[in-house]
Amino acid sequence: MYDASGRVSAQLMRRNHARFASGDWQRATAEEKASAWSGYFGYFGTYTIDEKAASVTHHIEGSWFPNLVGTEQVRYFRLMGNQLILDADTDWGEVRVVWEK
Repeated sequence: MYDASGRVSAQLMRRNHARFASGDWQRATAEEKASAWSGYFGYFGTYTIDEKAASVTHHIEGSWFPNLVGTEQVRYFRLMGNQLILDADTDWGEVRVVWEK
């Protein structure tokens, strides 16, 4: 999500993730926590756009992955119809995210 005031929030998760046995997340088993952690990715902060470079930089203020906090994550964008395609070369490999309106 990008808003007009310059804020960004990215919340990504795997589909059809197994539910925890308990309705109380504090009672989750180590296995349930590990599975949930590996199936989710999220962060928030502000963003700036460089139209010449066709890039958006996410200035990370908070994240599920603490190593991202305080970093700047560059994503290269293109618009195709009703899709926003973001590409990035990250420490964990090449990433492509496709958002559809």
